[in-house]
Amino acid sequence: MAEKKAYPLRINAEVLTAAQKWADDEIRSLNAQIEYVLRDALRKAGRLPRDGSQLGSDEGSSA
Repeated sequence: MAEKKAYPLRINAEVLTAAQKWADDEIRSLNAQIEYVLRDALRKAGRLPRDGSQLGSDEGSSA
């Protein structure tokens, strides 16, 4: 598994509430949901390595 780094995130309260609801619906922690959404956006933008190995491989698991 790739190394995890902490990053303080300042986020709009409405966005945070919506993300928490989405995470609950997907049975993920809020942190895992944020990482999932970021990873998906990076993949769609062509910003991830082809195999995704540099960013870990726990995309589908809940944390």
